[in-house]
Amino acid sequence: MSTAEATATAQARAPGSRIKSSSPRQIPVVGVVTEDEEAQGVFKPMDLNHVIKLLEETGKDDLEEKQLKSVKKMVQCYQNGLPLRDLAQIFKILNLCAGKIKKQPHFIEPAYNILKLCGLPFLKKKVSDEITYAEDTANSIALLGDLMIIPSSELRIQICYQQASSSYKIKMAEVGGLAKTMVQSLVLVENQLVEKLWVLKTLQHLSASEVNCTLMVKAQAASGICAHLNDPDPSGQLLFRSSEILWNLLEKSSKEEIIQQLSNLECLLALKKAFKNLFTRGLSHYDRQLRNDILVITTIISQNPGAPMIECGFTRDLILFATFNEVKSQNPLVKGLKFSNSYEDFELKKLLFNIIVTFCKDLSTIQLLIDGKVILALFTYVKKPEKHKIVEWSAAQYEELQLHAIATLSSVAPFLIDEYMLYQGNAHVLAFLEWCDSEDSFFSHGNSFHGTGGRGNKFAQMRYSLRLLRAMVYLEHETINKDLCEKRAIQQLIGIFKNTISKYNDKEEAILLEIQSDILLILSGLCEHHIPRKEIFGTEGVDIILHVMKTDPKKLQSGLGYNVLLFSTLDSIWCCILGCYPSEDYFLEKEGIFLLLDLMALNQKKFCNLILGIMVEFCDNPKTAAHVNAWRGKKDQTAASLLIKLWRKEEKDLGVKRDKHGKIVDTKKPLFTSFQEEQKITPLPANCPTIAVMDVAENIRAKIYAVLGKLDFENLPGLSAEDFVTLCIIHRYLDFKIGEIWNEIYEEIKLEKLRPVTTDKKILESIITASENIGKMVASLQSEMIESQACQDVQNEQKVYTKVQATHKQRELANKSWENFLARTSNVKTLKKAKRLQEKGIESSRYSEHPPNAIFHRTDIKGLNTTVPSGGVVTVESTPARLVGGPLADTDIALKKLPIRGGALQRVKALKTVNEPEKSIPT
Repeated sequence: MSTAEATATAQARAPGSRIKSSSPRQIPVVGVVTEDEEAQGVFKPMDLNHVIKLLEETGKDDLEEKQLKSVKKMVQCYQNGLPLRDLAQIFKILNLCAGKIKKQPHFIEPAYNILKLCGLPFLKKKVSDEITYAEDTANSIALLGDLMIIPSSELRIQICYQQASSSYKIKMAEVGGLAKTMVQSLVLVENQLVEKLWVLKTLQHLSASEVNCTLMVKAQAASGICAHLNDPDPSGQLLFRSSEILWNLLEKSSKEEIIQQLSNLECLLALKKAFKNLFTRGLSHYDRQLRNDILVITTIISQNPGAPMIECGFTRDLILFATFNEVKSQNPLVKGLKFSNSYEDFELKKLLFNIIVTFCKDLSTIQLLIDGKVILALFTYVKKPEKHKIVEWSAAQYEELQLHAIATLSSVAPFLIDEYMLYQGNAHVLAFLEWCDSEDSFFSHGNSFHGTGGRGNKFAQMRYSLRLLRAMVYLEHETINKDLCEKRAIQQLIGIFKNTISKYNDKEEAILLEIQSDILLILSGLCEHHIPRKEIFGTEGVDIILHVMKTDPKKLQSGLGYNVLLFSTLDSIWCCILGCYPSEDYFLEKEGIFLLLDLMALNQKKFCNLILGIMVEFCDNPKTAAHVNAWRGKKDQTAASLLIKLWRKEEKDLGVKRDKHGKIVDTKKPLFTSFQEEQKITPLPANCPTIAVMDVAENIRAKIYAVLGKLDFENLPGLSAEDFVTLCIIHRYLDFKIGEIWNEIYEEIKLEKLRPVTTDKKILESIITASENIGKMVASLQSEMIESQACQDVQNEQKVYTKVQATHKQRELANKSWENFLARTSNVKTLKKAKRLQEKGIESSRYSEHPPNAIFHRTDIKGLNTTVPSGGVVTVESTPARLVGGPLADTDIALKKLPIRGGALQRVKALKTVNEPEKSIPT
């Protein structure tokens, strides 16, 4: 806006006026006086009290002359600036002079001269002067606004010229509330153009501060300024400065309060007139920019449903301006008008699209949108760009407008269903999607907000077209959805999804994920509750769902839209597969249940609820149970174990009371959550669900119960003792929940002070007692399981100890055998004793009487001096080589088999590692 502001300021200057410059000279915050300057007379002594006393006197003949002379002397004394310490007295003098102007016009000049001094930096002798005299300074600056009441054009202009060019003056102006008094002074200068422009200029500078904007809002600045936008002003400065002030107020103060101030017929008529004049007659860059600013302000006001936009005719005109370029109109207001490809006109077109979106939120404007043929105008952009027909806009501009138009259709079309079908909206969108999915050469610029991620491709166009389709499908309007299916939308969307998989790359990952998510959501909307459409979805649709489900779980944390895509996929399973048995069987055949359980094993709560819901429905298929039981997770975890683990985690999050073993603590309220404990039971109407009923829908326990029930509680594989303890509770979930609801009924009857008949009372008490007994029975069963497991743990521990003891016994026997061996080889007496014991043992094992003619075969080798049992082949154990070094390691005995002397026909197989034979008994 800086260029427009400079232009407007230059136009406002008139020859001979006191307006020196719209940009104030850069001056210090407060002038600091040094000792040398003070010696030169910057702080000349001046008896200001004498001047004040003189001005307050009345009745003397020559008094006026003396008063003027004293004020003139004071002005000369402070020609270098006003000291902060004297500021309060000087402004009192100024106020006295201003009070005399009406009867004594000669006081205009001294008042004017004092005001000129206010434009100089304030002087301080000490650093602390700014703080010491802050209150006096603020009150003095605030007095400037009060002086606007003086009917003197020169003084008013001079007051406005005191621009707060230093941070200190701005702060003091905020404290003194100068902005509020300046707003109030607008009424005084309503018919004086020059003075009004100076006041607006001052307010423009003051509105740069949030504090001042707040003060101006309290003074109703927005409505007061807006109502006079079209006052006569040849310079054009009034409209510019007024719009700038409105902008600042919207940005730096309460937006809601500003909108409320501007939402009246007078302000909107003023905005309408200003906009129409600039739209139809504005030719300069400045006019177009100002026109766009007013439209933005109007758009903000139109967000208020109470604004009389329709009543003042502004809505109809804006719709006409938005569509006349696409839909030819005979309205004389737009006759001969044409957009150029200038930046301002391009921005105007986008702003008009924006305000149409705002209009559609107000149902009272729907008929105006229909009359203005908005849908037809927007659909002119839903087609393949044709270069020879794009006259008004450049290729980049047309692409941005095309995307903006499709985005606008997504908001407007759901409110204009008949118009959408009348102009064959589905056909337009599907044809445009076909072009987006084609291999036609097209270079997208992707410069705009709507074109993000679509540079060099047609993904941006595809994204917004799919958003439009999604918006229409989710209306659940059967005419629209049936028309889409008849035009083979399901097959086309599945094909587009497959192509996005093949076109995948890291740069466009985010936009491709969004496209895939939207496709799945559209397919879900089309197929839900329609078996024939689910059959059309078929195996090809199941394949794309399985492809998404195989996504690396690490990507779910990447923040690029994988979570949304996965939610869309789960929704598609529910809407496009469940209920269609061929698709269900194909999903099972391709291990879809395994993939669902893998996702559930990730233990992400946001997915578990939806996955469990799908599992409940899938378990109606008799083939599902086998797949669920066959699944194995990490550490060979079964599906039943996973579900029970989720149950325990859910109960922990809900604050359900359980002991350290997972056993029921309160048999009267076995399922109660911490939230239920905190909430008191209150009587409710019959159509309102109670806390116990709402609990079923608000957590996953009911779904876990349903899945395990369909898998058969009695034959669940891979469960630990802890799992069985929890399973006891799950098995009785429905009984506990019924008892919980009956208990609520009983408590409500008490609160309402009703007395059931004797029979009903007994039945009610019996039900509650039975429910409590079930809780006690389950708790008892859990105790038995826990005790049984404790005994089993003790037995297992004893087995481990026994195994450890056996291992130690074997080691002891091995050590004893080695000690005996060492004793025999180291002590001759021990060796002889061992030999005798061996022979004695052999003899005792033989028959004492031999049958006649029996042939006797000896079982020992005569003359063999060993104490170990001998056979046909003897393996000789030697002393370990690490002990003796092995003197026979290099001899032939270690390398070949040698015959045993003494007539034996057998051969002894000698080990290659033999180093030294066992010592023999000496003869």
